[in-house]
Amino acid sequence: MTRVLFVCVGNSGRSQMAEALAKRLGEGVIEAESAGTRPARKLNETVIEVMSEIGYDMGDQYPKMLTLDMMKSADRVISMGCGVSTEAVCPATLVPTEDWGIQDPERQPIEKVRDIRDVIKGNVERLVKEISNE
Repeated sequence: MTRVLFVCVGNSGRSQMAEALAKRLGEGVIEAESAGTRPARKLNETVIEVMSEIGYDMGDQYPKMLTLDMMKSADRVISMGCGVSTEAVCPATLVPTEDWGIQDPERQPIEKVRDIRDVIKGNVERLVKEISNE
């Protein structure tokens, strides 16, 4: 089982969607977790809504603080958009990472958040396939 850590600044949208998708789509292949450098107080309501539309209940998920132990125990660390964030803090610079360059869903209209969800889903599907073939 490959341990994958998805990180972003607030851990309220992108990384949470990636974690939920990876847990289901990568069941038996990926052990997924997500965290952020400055976790929000709660998940993005629009993210909860668009994930619900495709059968994901995000009710048990909550923003978590990124720790060094999380990063050290991960086989893969994927940042969700250090290059597109308006934040000054890139959350995943302590260990080698890959960055998916996903736009932040915060304050985006629901149509855009659906697009972001679908991009993340496609990336997770490719990740599961890649890890399954290792």
